[in-house]
Amino acid sequence: MPIIVLETAEMPSSARLIPLIIASALFMENMDATVIATALPAIATDLGTDPIVLKLAFTTYLLSLTIFIPVSGWFADRFGAKLVFRTAIAVFMVGSIACGSSQSLGWLIAARALQGLGGAMMVPVGRIIILRTVSKAQLVDALAWLTVPALIGPLVGPPVGGFITTYFDWRWIFWMNIPFGLLGIMLATRLMPNTPAETVPPLDFRGFLLSALGLSSLVFGFTIVGRGMLPDYALATLIIFGSICLALYVRHALSNQDPILDLRLLRIHSFRAGVAGGSFYRIGVGAIPFLLPLMFQLGFGFSAFQSGMLMCSAAAGAIAMKFSTARLLRRFGFRRLLVANGLVSCGVMATYGLFTAMTPFVLISLLLLIGGFLRSLQFTALNALSYADIDRDEVSRATSLYTVAQQVSLSAGVAIAAFILESVQVLRGTRDILATDFSAAFLIVAGVAAFSVLQFRWLGIDAGASVIWRRIPPLRESTSERHADL
Repeated sequence: MPIIVLETAEMPSSARLIPLIIASALFMENMDATVIATALPAIATDLGTDPIVLKLAFTTYLLSLTIFIPVSGWFADRFGAKLVFRTAIAVFMVGSIACGSSQSLGWLIAARALQGLGGAMMVPVGRIIILRTVSKAQLVDALAWLTVPALIGPLVGPPVGGFITTYFDWRWIFWMNIPFGLLGIMLATRLMPNTPAETVPPLDFRGFLLSALGLSSLVFGFTIVGRGMLPDYALATLIIFGSICLALYVRHALSNQDPILDLRLLRIHSFRAGVAGGSFYRIGVGAIPFLLPLMFQLGFGFSAFQSGMLMCSAAAGAIAMKFSTARLLRRFGFRRLLVANGLVSCGVMATYGLFTAMTPFVLISLLLLIGGFLRSLQFTALNALSYADIDRDEVSRATSLYTVAQQVSLSAGVAIAAFILESVQVLRGTRDILATDFSAAFLIVAGVAAFSVLQFRWLGIDAGASVIWRRIPPLRESTSERHADL
């Protein structure tokens, strides 16, 4: 029986540099996404198009992201993670310049696709660099530092976007990415180590094609559910086609030695719990940014500014939690924390459906703050658990699969929330959205998120010990032994 000693050493300041460098790219991407939403009407007017049609240009970014995330791990192994990371930032910057220079809808669509290509490589490859350079004992702290700047984006994005659009020009929303990108490239060049892979298999082109078609069709279908962009039959066809492509990919992946998304990694219990449990949880969490603004503005009649200020509370809570996660994990362990915190956070999520237009702003802000605090804790713990038993030679493949699961589950959350609202309207016989419609939506998505706890209950008491405790003497099974046992 291994002796387990609590690891109390804090992450040294030098080790924080790499996560913060990568976080500069993550901040740029998140800031870009949240700022753009406030500028849609101004962009549509300037380009002479309808705001609803314009949303297709921004959906293009999501599709490009979904298509190229699976291949990001292979590129990092083949050409070096440091080179790919810097190139991804440069591609995102070029796409940003092109977006800001757009003179037509087609131009903007092409520019957003280019941005998506850069974004698909930035965050997954950045995570690969962290996993290869930071010790497992410091992984929780590294992931916390990585996500802090990214959480600031949603906090300041809406007011910054409104300010730029009102007093300057919407094009500066894209052009302001340039200084962040240049800073990220400069710091990465000077401070990031090279992290080459020992062996690089040939590119699984057939798997890439099947995953690209399947994931893009499915995610696009989820994204436009309830938005009237396609007839119902076309939308159903798109989702069915995506599901068939993914089923064909699963068959291909299980018979291929080096698939682009290695499903065999799900045999590792901690990784499977992080992917499966995390996907259920993210479905609920993915619905929150969709439901809350609609409830505040359409259900309660709040202004966009009031809604935005209330949403800031959740982001503030998320940022506050980042500095407590490691201590809580060392105190309670992954299993107890994920089960208890998962249930409590889902309960808080369900209480959002009890809000009314008469609920005091202070109470709403407090519950959003607590919810953001708890969800941040859950996500950081999930990210650390998922990579706790991943070996160095599995990092790139694990990151690709994990990031794809994140993207699909967040998109599914929006689709489920939209479907619930539409169903309530159909049952009521009107197309108006009432405040009471959101009660059922929050209750259902919170229930879906609570299913994640079933995965965490089966974790061992020492699950993920390598990232929160130091074992003396070190006992570690080989990859083949872990796969065989599971």
